[in-house]
Amino acid sequence: MTLDDTTRYDDSPQTMTEVIEELHDAAQEDETSLGHLLSEVEHASFTPVLLTPALAVVTPLSGIPLFSSLCGLCIALVSAQMLFGRESLWLPQWLQRRKIPSDKLKSAVKTLRKPARWLDRQSRERLRVLVRPPFDRITHLLCLLCGLAMPVLELVPFSSSILGAAVSLMAMTLLLRDGLFALIGYAFILGVIGLAIYLI
Repeated sequence: MTLDDTTRYDDSPQTMTEVIEELHDAAQEDETSLGHLLSEVEHASFTPVLLTPALAVVTPLSGIPLFSSLCGLCIALVSAQMLFGRESLWLPQWLQRRKIPSDKLKSAVKTLRKPARWLDRQSRERLRVLVRPPFDRITHLLCLLCGLAMPVLELVPFSSSILGAAVSLMAMTLLLRDGLFALIGYAFILGVIGLAIYLI
């Protein structure tokens, strides 16, 4: 799997709604592999690829055993490569081969359509300093830490979904160029830290 984060094509997803629809179109046969799912958005930048597993974790798909951990590992790998400025994306074959029931994938996408349209309408260019170097590296680092934390916090109720929401918001900042979403994502991370301290 390769993609160039510096290159944008006319058909690359520019909004949340476009990302959601590409994920819906990726569903095939009875099961859909993670590799195929990500290949639907890999022609664009790293950001939609980062957004895909993060969104999946906030849907009912997170109820599949170990699904949140696999998404966390994917988030960590993608965000680490963004952090260090790689020009092409690499994911291990064993991770790309993991499969999701296509009916559950389509159901999850359906639940995201209305929120995605609403978020697209609300987004505008705000706090752009947070999407420019060097501050965008903070977002990449926090996404990496969230991804690494997901397998560790698998047994803490709701923690993976909250972290997935945080990564989604930070990825949306990079996609929509709206720094306000990053600030909300930071607040979600603080919420997970507080929840983990309270429960552990």
